[in-house]
Amino acid sequence: MTTETAAPVRPAVLRDLVFAEPVGFRPLSLDLHLPATTGAPVVVFLHGGGWRVGSRRTMAPTMPGDAPFARITAAGLAVASIDYRLSGEACFPAQVDDAAVALDWLRAHAAGLGVDASRIVLWGESAGATLAALVALGPEDARTGVRGVVDWYGPADLVALAEEQHGLDDPGLREAGWLGHAVGADVERAHLASPVWRVGPGAPPFHIAHGTSDTAVPASQSVALAHALLAAGVDTELTLVPGAGHLWQGDVDRDALLDAAIAFACRVTA
Repeated sequence: MTTETAAPVRPAVLRDLVFAEPVGFRPLSLDLHLPATTGAPVVVFLHGGGWRVGSRRTMAPTMPGDAPFARITAAGLAVASIDYRLSGEACFPAQVDDAAVALDWLRAHAAGLGVDASRIVLWGESAGATLAALVALGPEDARTGVRGVVDWYGPADLVALAEEQHGLDDPGLREAGWLGHAVGADVERAHLASPVWRVGPGAPPFHIAHGTSDTAVPASQSVALAHALLAAGVDTELTLVPGAGHLWQGDVDRDALLDAAIAFACRVTA
């Protein structure tokens, strides 16, 4: 009589994996949502919240819980949803640095985690989309393995956004809180924090989606980014969603938007 030992069950989510302990700040963690198979590409998700608030546990307030992440893993992709320092803790570029450190950590631990960190998609929502784009448009060594970016309604040009809000000199804007000064006080630095001004040849493909009724971050921000990317010869998809507000508020087919972004992630990591 022989006894067969069942193979260990692969956990669906590995929670609270510390990837960085910046001196003087709280430890930064990620949650790793795993598909059934090993060796999957990795979606690195960056939450929104105006750089002020937000949690790695939620894709968007209108898409709460683990269900959106499970939809991505069902397509054969792993998801690392990461922390970053908020603007009350540190100013730009700390958040971009935190995302880059998370990528380094994933590359270093990929084999043990059973994922393929040579195939990464950065996926950000609102303020997180700005961070995802900045990493992808930053130094080549920081974006090693990044195959694409999903940008959901992210601020792309902080100066133009502040001008539209008549707030270039307003230190209370969320963008000013992130920069550590009113946007107009140092336009050159605001440009460094603006993806539109960081676009260049050789950037990875972008999938950009934005609601036409977004009053927090106007759709013109994504249109400007898409135009800059296309002018640089970058593979770019832009979807403008009629009637959709910020965070995909309103009568919106969120499942379709999620599926389109997943299809893009699968395409660029194939």
